[in-house]
Amino acid sequence: MVENIITLLMLILLQIVLGFDNLLYISLESKNAPVEKQAYARKVGILLAIVLRIALLIALVSLVKYVQNPLFHVPFKDVFEGHFNIHSLIVLGGGVFIMYTAIKEIWHMIGVEKMTHDVEGKKKKSLGKVITMIIIMNLVFSFDSILSAMALTDVIWVMATAIIIGGLLMVWLADRVANFLEKNRMYEVLGLFILFIVGIMLLTEGGHIAHIKLFGNAIEPMSKTTFYFIIITLVIIDIVQGRYQKKILAEKERQAND
Repeated sequence: MVENIITLLMLILLQIVLGFDNLLYISLESKNAPVEKQAYARKVGILLAIVLRIALLIALVSLVKYVQNPLFHVPFKDVFEGHFNIHSLIVLGGGVFIMYTAIKEIWHMIGVEKMTHDVEGKKKKSLGKVITMIIIMNLVFSFDSILSAMALTDVIWVMATAIIIGGLLMVWLADRVANFLEKNRMYEVLGLFILFIVGIMLLTEGGHIAHIKLFGNAIEPMSKTTFYFIIITLVIIDIVQGRYQKKILAEKERQAND
């Protein structure tokens, strides 16, 4: 019993560590819903995803061999080759979609003429579509955390409890992250670039799972340590640049008054 409790605590920590990128996506995706429905979309999307995560866990326990078995092989040696399975295709597809989402939103921000109208008043998605996207991407992100959990224990209730607690923590944090981005809109661009890096991380992970080689070079997965180091670096750059910009504007204003 003590061993199961220790494993449960480890899995909860794992859910928190692996859940940051998922949390960021949820916060940004929920902004596409009507304003009054955004908090509802986050809560319902995550809660439904918890139920589906547990169903996915139960399915993977029985079907993990099929998920990991190769589906097809791309044989272009020294150019592009790989052994693709269901797991790798899901992770690669999630990476491509997240990169597309980030680029689309960044492009929209650059292209708008009136920030107050075009960015805030852009066409919203339906509530159902936003919740569906939150659920789908939640499941994409959950694949690795569930497989990692299965490597630590084979006790279903321990893994299911960790998923539920991790999901409830995500519900609690999602509103706070979304509110922070709403009050500090300058960080939305930073969040989108971090989301873009999340997409790259998923692509490298999917490429590693599929044993992809480009021009004879194997794709290596981006480690979480590297990912968090990049995030910290981006945040520091953003803070320093913001303060320096304020300093320049203050200097220009002082010169204009003189």
